[in-house]
Amino acid sequence: MTSAVTVPTSVIFDVGHVLYDWDPRALYGRLFDDEQALDSFLGEVATRDWHFQHDAGRPFVETSAELAALYPQHAAMIALWGPRFGEQIPGPIPGMPELVEELDLRGVTLFAITNFSGEFFAPFRAREAALFDRFRDIVVSGDERVVKPDPAIFHLALRRFALTADQAFFVDDNEANVAAARALGIRSHLFSAAEPLRAELTALGLLDDAHGQAAAD
Repeated sequence: MTSAVTVPTSVIFDVGHVLYDWDPRALYGRLFDDEQALDSFLGEVATRDWHFQHDAGRPFVETSAELAALYPQHAAMIALWGPRFGEQIPGPIPGMPELVEELDLRGVTLFAITNFSGEFFAPFRAREAALFDRFRDIVVSGDERVVKPDPAIFHLALRRFALTADQAFFVDDNEANVAAARALGIRSHLFSAAEPLRAELTALGLLDDAHGQAAAD
């Protein structure tokens, strides 16, 4: 006898590059007059590896002081990273606010797991309350001091969300994060754009096909 396949009842989203774009150039491109100097600053000084410390829970006051000591000529620019982090997030990924709204209106429970500094996320969430108020809970790596793809953050999230793995559908743009979720039995989607995600959610019955029909008409 073939066992029935459990259809997920809840969607767990990543935030960066799934719900919202993140690009340090959105801020620093306005602050540097010289493109080569901008490339050097983001490629050698305020790098993504350096920023990842914030996602893991290190406070900006510590990381910025360390980096400024190494690159005193860039101290003023480094100091702007935290207070103006919201300016590195230029806006939502096309189609995603509408997709989230449709899921919410259909009664699908929404959650998120994001690699994000806790101190940076709080003001960003407040700024984007219209979208994030649709979410029942959000696990922020910087608050928990554990980052994706560590299985521990998925275990923590499932406990907090009161979900079993087969009740969840996880969406992330990072292959390692998707692989980690799948290894725990969480059905997952490697995000590239809103429409392929919409198609899979529709196939699962979490969205209806009215949007697709409207587009065809």
